[in-house]
Amino acid sequence: MGVKESFIRHQGQTTPYPLAIDVESAKGMYVTDKSGKVYLDMVAGVSACSIGHCHPSVVKAIQDQAEKYLHVMVYGEFIQDPQLDLAEKLASLLPKSLNSTYFVNSGVEAIEASMKLSKGYTGRSEIISCKNSYHGSTHGALSIMGTETYKRKYRPLLPDCGQIIYNDLSSIKRITEKTASVVIEPIQGASGFVTPKHDFLKAVRDRCDEVGALLIFDEIQTCFGRTGSLFGLDTYDVVPDILCMAKGMGGGMSIGSFTSSTEKMHSLRENPMLGHITTFGGHPIACAASLATLNELCNSQIIQEVDQKEALFRKLLIHPKIKEIRGKGLMLALEFEDADICRKLVHRGLEKGIIMFFFLFSQTAVRLSPPLIISEEEICKASQIILEILDE
Repeated sequence: MGVKESFIRHQGQTTPYPLAIDVESAKGMYVTDKSGKVYLDMVAGVSACSIGHCHPSVVKAIQDQAEKYLHVMVYGEFIQDPQLDLAEKLASLLPKSLNSTYFVNSGVEAIEASMKLSKGYTGRSEIISCKNSYHGSTHGALSIMGTETYKRKYRPLLPDCGQIIYNDLSSIKRITEKTASVVIEPIQGASGFVTPKHDFLKAVRDRCDEVGALLIFDEIQTCFGRTGSLFGLDTYDVVPDILCMAKGMGGGMSIGSFTSSTEKMHSLRENPMLGHITTFGGHPIACAASLATLNELCNSQIIQEVDQKEALFRKLLIHPKIKEIRGKGLMLALEFEDADICRKLVHRGLEKGIIMFFFLFSQTAVRLSPPLIISEEEICKASQIILEILDE
């Protein structure tokens, strides 16, 4: 049995057609397969590897922590420096109302816990999300997913879940005094990096204040610099009640978090006690890697250069087949006439040594979300390959 056949038989799959690069190593902007072929990575593990693969600061933080201790106790019982240092750093960088962070293992766990927090704190049951939103695939997150395609087979799901339409100001009247929280992505990810318009996020914030609902930002993809600001809430100048993060905060390690005020967060520790628990959440190695990532971004010009890198992509990627480039910063979607162009671009790109990827809900767009450390030379190289393929 060959490696690919074994991979398909013995490892759980998500599609019938995995890209199946047989990875040997990854460093900086590049992934190398076992044949020695080198790929320029324009996806960053779906926005996860913000400062590239195996960044020296992250690797050192992981190694140093591994020599001290790994898992020692279920989350929240022992004081562990990697967790506390990261929580304090985040509090110093976020608005004052977001000063208490609970660490979990992934983005969807952050969403699930935030939904619980909003229900427990408000005493209400209704959760509102947006049409075409994506917040994860567990049952709770699936209940607020913005498309029926991925939900139908798994019903019944959570009751009291409603939807508004992203960028439709009239739809926010759906948020009422029955609403515990509104879960919203500052930039819609799975739909192909749809950005907010008409002060939509501010209008949702105002409506939540009016009816007493909590606003939850899903910054699982936008966090740690991808929009050209450290957080998406900085980009759009709207402060949520709860901030969910994951992906790019880990430097390649698995971590998630949700941040709120100390007052709101304390509602999880009593009536009942253990309102939310996790064994491996905030794993010391993951937190050490996250702090190293955050420090690298704060102590360099990486984030400050994101806007000019976006501008260079937009300047270079002009082609009759590209209908539109959506997104902000280094989360860009190339929109085409049909899905066939997308498939050919991604697969031909692999042949030419460039990694691109698809979107969950949009069949006519291709994702470009490279590590934030991408150079102008690498932007030019990637853009040239993309244009060559489209010319073919």
